[in-house]
Amino acid sequence: MRLLFLFILIFPTMTTVAQQTNIHFSHTDSTQAPSDHIWQIWTDISNWKQWDKGLKDAFLEGSFQVGAKGKLIPDKGPKSRFIISEVVPDQSNTFKTKIPFGWLVITRTLEVKDEITYFTHDVEFTGILKKILGNKLGKNYRTMLPEVMAEIKRIAESR
Repeated sequence: MRLLFLFILIFPTMTTVAQQTNIHFSHTDSTQAPSDHIWQIWTDISNWKQWDKGLKDAFLEGSFQVGAKGKLIPDKGPKSRFIISEVVPDQSNTFKTKIPFGWLVITRTLEVKDEITYFTHDVEFTGILKKILGNKLGKNYRTMLPEVMAEIKRIAESR
């Protein structure tokens, strides 16, 4: 039992460290704003441009649910389509964008502990070109992510 408890304490730290490359990285922030404020920000795709630096616009065809498709229009670079691949209401969502021979997978998760909302944005490049695309695109995304998360926090706390 002690070993299981120790694993539970150490495992989140191990996964956080392992993911901090240009191919797979994440950032977690916290706020005293209720978790539903973060959830509303994340699921209001037409307003992603307010907090996602580098994004000119975003659209979703239909409601925010598994299988829904949308479009991302960056400030620079080509438009891309995405699909929502997983939704656990008020807890997590995943969407993915096709990249050459793979996917760019974005997973966002919420957790509330002791009245503090922790929100995480995880980015992963997959496929045979993941190293090339991760090094080309991931480095910039990784650099911008703390600023993006701070803006989400600011918006959530102002509601």
